[in-house]
Amino acid sequence: MCMLSGRTYRSVAAVVTAMYAITPCWSDDRAKSLERLVRQDCGSCHGMTLKGGLGPDLLAARLAGIPSDTLAGIILDGVPGTPMPPWRGLLSEQDALWIADYLKTERTK
Repeated sequence: MCMLSGRTYRSVAAVVTAMYAITPCWSDDRAKSLERLVRQDCGSCHGMTLKGGLGPDLLAARLAGIPSDTLAGIILDGVPGTPMPPWRGLLSEQDALWIADYLKTERTK
């Protein structure tokens, strides 16, 4: 069994507390709205099943090694010189992180 020192335990507890304090909770309606955006708007280039099209596939297996904040940056700022547009102004940073995490999660639909 791994034992943490008091100082380490307090540090870990502070990080976990901070994560929950800054991680917004999305209502079911907002989550469904973001999922619909991914399926329709992102799907128009990345394929309606997100298996690729004009843009590359957005399947969890391919995105697994990419940090969520990197994906969120691509979502927000686009990719210059490609058809990938910036979504900043339409999406918040928290929305973009939600989408990044959603894309990195295996989905059955």
